[in-house]
Amino acid sequence: MTTARFVTDAGAVVPAVTVEQMREVDRIAVEDLGPNLYQMMENAGRSLALTAIETLGPDWRTSPIVVLAGTGGNGGGGICAARHLGNRGADVTVVVTRPEGLAPVTAGQLDTYRATPGRIESAGRLDRLEPRLVVDAVIGYNLGGALRGAACELIDWAASGAAPVLSLDVPSGIDPGSGNAPGSHVRAATTMTLALPKTGLDAPATGRLLLADIGIPPEVYRRAGIDVPGGLFGDRYRVPLRAA
Repeated sequence: MTTARFVTDAGAVVPAVTVEQMREVDRIAVEDLGPNLYQMMENAGRSLALTAIETLGPDWRTSPIVVLAGTGGNGGGGICAARHLGNRGADVTVVVTRPEGLAPVTAGQLDTYRATPGRIESAGRLDRLEPRLVVDAVIGYNLGGALRGAACELIDWAASGAAPVLSLDVPSGIDPGSGNAPGSHVRAATTMTLALPKTGLDAPATGRLLLADIGIPPEVYRRAGIDVPGGLFGDRYRVPLRAA
């Protein structure tokens, strides 16, 4: 059971989008109007880092954070967040599902992250880590069935631990359209979704839901046929959402 709309804390009604609609928004932005993928990823990563800091509270610098990153754009956003956290002296470790399979923009994010004090650990050494917060950036809205391989191992590890999970865009393993879980998945304490909420994010596994502004201009939504209220974010870059 999904909903077609969400509401901000200021009462603005926000349309939920299907996977196909979100792909079209991304296509129009990247191919025609902007922002480009690097800009959107930077905006997402910065807001994700701020959300992690707020989640941990005053002890955020000494609270171990583990960022689980996939090979695509969602993983790139998580690695970007890890860079911002590392730049600020946070105790952050990145674990990538398949380092040899990174998309070019995600590989670039990892290269930049290496210049911070943050660490990189292999997926096979998760038992060494004792995080206070897990950032789930394994897979976003492009879930294609049950998670497999290293992605499944990382998500099972996160789901079995005591640390709260902060998911980027969609909790990994949750179908963004229906909210169903075809296999292993996380139950996020907080999900920070990007641009617009996805139709399946009224699922219990979403936890607290935030919407993050990644810089997409109104004309992109107009061309995609999506009616988005003007001034949605006001003076903020993240707003809380609830299902309408």
